[in-house]
Amino acid sequence: MSLRQDKISSLVQESLSMILLQKLIDPELGLVTITKTKVSPDLKIAKVYLSVYDKNKRDYVLEHIESIKGYIRTELAKKANLRYTPELNFYIDDTLDYVDKMNEIFSNIKDDSNKTDSTD
Repeated sequence: MSLRQDKISSLVQESLSMILLQKLIDPELGLVTITKTKVSPDLKIAKVYLSVYDKNKRDYVLEHIESIKGYIRTELAKKANLRYTPELNFYIDDTLDYVDKMNEIFSNIKDDSNKTDSTD
């Protein structure tokens, strides 16, 4: 990614975080954070990755965010003051699920190892 893409990605992520925090106050959504933003080389599309604390609400949160995407983009245009406001595509960031799964696997390996050590 180019330096310009990095700067725009950071600006978009910071601006969207503030928009979520200040404008989209909805207790039904629970804790939602923007974990990463990637902007295309032409700066016209931004992929926004969301982390949702309550795993059961992920689909609901994504549907809700998608339904107000136009409003969010308008707020981003006001806040970021870019020449062109990128089209926003939202995705659920499941990185933490992967980390949890790996920790569970390592824990099981450790437990199995301790069991075989104690029986020897």
